[in-house]
Amino acid sequence: MRIAALIALLGAATLDAVNAAAPASMTCESLAEKKVTNGRVLSAESVQAGAFAPPNATNANATAGFKTLPAFCRVTLTLTPSSDSDIRAEVWLPQSGWNHKLQASGNGGLGGAIPYPAMAASVKAGYAAAGTDTGHVGGNADFVAGHPEKLVDFAYRAIHEMTVTAKTIVTAHYDAYATRAYFNSCSTGGRQALIEAQRYPDDFDGIVAGDPSWDQMRLYAARVWLNTYVNRTPAAVIPASKYGVIHNAVLDKCDGVDGMKDGVIEDPTKCFFEFATLTCSGEDRADCLTKEQVETANAMTRPIRDPKSGAVLHPGRYYPGSELGWGGVAGSSPSGESHEGMRKIVFTPDWDYHAINVPDDVERAVKADNGLLYGGDPDLSRFFKRGGKLLMYHGWADPLVSPDTSLIMFKRITDTVGSSASNSLALFMVPGMGHCQGGPGTDVFDKVAAIDQWVETGKKPQSIEAAHITAGVVERTRPLCAYPATAHYNGTGSTDDAKNFRCQ
Repeated sequence: MRIAALIALLGAATLDAVNAAAPASMTCESLAEKKVTNGRVLSAESVQAGAFAPPNATNANATAGFKTLPAFCRVTLTLTPSSDSDIRAEVWLPQSGWNHKLQASGNGGLGGAIPYPAMAASVKAGYAAAGTDTGHVGGNADFVAGHPEKLVDFAYRAIHEMTVTAKTIVTAHYDAYATRAYFNSCSTGGRQALIEAQRYPDDFDGIVAGDPSWDQMRLYAARVWLNTYVNRTPAAVIPASKYGVIHNAVLDKCDGVDGMKDGVIEDPTKCFFEFATLTCSGEDRADCLTKEQVETANAMTRPIRDPKSGAVLHPGRYYPGSELGWGGVAGSSPSGESHEGMRKIVFTPDWDYHAINVPDDVERAVKADNGLLYGGDPDLSRFFKRGGKLLMYHGWADPLVSPDTSLIMFKRITDTVGSSASNSLALFMVPGMGHCQGGPGTDVFDKVAAIDQWVETGKKPQSIEAAHITAGVVERTRPLCAYPATAHYNGTGSTDDAKNFRCQ
């Protein structure tokens, strides 16, 4: 509460006592002297509007998005919750127009960098912003060997320590507590989001978890094995030049299932496409698939299984509409993050991924991190009980983290927590969106505004308006519907206008 409001409540007679007891707000530069738990402030400086450039930015494109930033106070910190921790974090404080709320951003991949673009978006929206490098530098797993505490930092501790410290800095600067705190991130950040709700239910009032890669080690191992399978013989490899052929064939079969052809499959669970219909009648050609390529396509769109025993290695699959992005997992070598995780968390840097043994190495991977990167605990009762809201979202065309990960987690949380989850949990599946963003779907929407309104009013969002934007121009708007509802065209008006759709 602000000092003036406190005095109004207590009466003028308390003025001297309040002034004596309450610390004065700290100027930006004086925050450099602020004492924080488990760390220290490295610097605090005022940044003029449009003057910020990310450290190590190499070109104009890397700095262009920051030119519209308002003036803010930039506080840099190092956090050391363990003797082997070196977590770098930053807190950005708007110099005017602060909305009295904090927004923390997570990380992608293997972390290793402060999420400056996300922090900039937060400040532009009026929030105090917080971000961290997760305790190491560089988007690789070099930090793991011999440093078990750093793996803890990467898994979840860096986000928690950053959040606690950011709240301290916010209060010191504004002489007021943040009235709300939100977390918003995708992919690895989606897993961070889930773990925050699981381990630290008091950190945030609202959490946005996009395309969350929970059960991370199983995902790493399964994706590496899948890559060896799709590259099992030269004839089995689907060249990238054929992804468009497959994608167009899938659209021809399924795009109109929702009643209109718009280049987007609204509900891929209703799309039943037989890749065998693309089998070449003779020799391999650019517009068809060999028999082995058909088997590869089937493997991409079904749960990942041990071909010998049939045991499920990972329950996730890639859905119809994701074909243009298959190269991320089914390219000539495994996805970089999965390969890094297997080499440096499970095995050794010189491990040959061709030697992966299923299902044994999958289970070995699951145990290698001692559960630190799991994030699959469905019991969010503590978070929900204190009024916390969890908004999940996932692109139906995600070719990296299967949409099934969100569908499975949504069901597990609902089954575990029961009726108390009805107004505390929402999932939005995004038609045509790839991994966190991109694709032909309406992939631009304000998740934090949606959860902020939910927290403030207590009314769970049933739809969120989203847009597809090309070169800065809005080409289409659609409602995203709270799962399991989907968007349905009313039958009149433009199919590019959200107002002509309803969720049902």
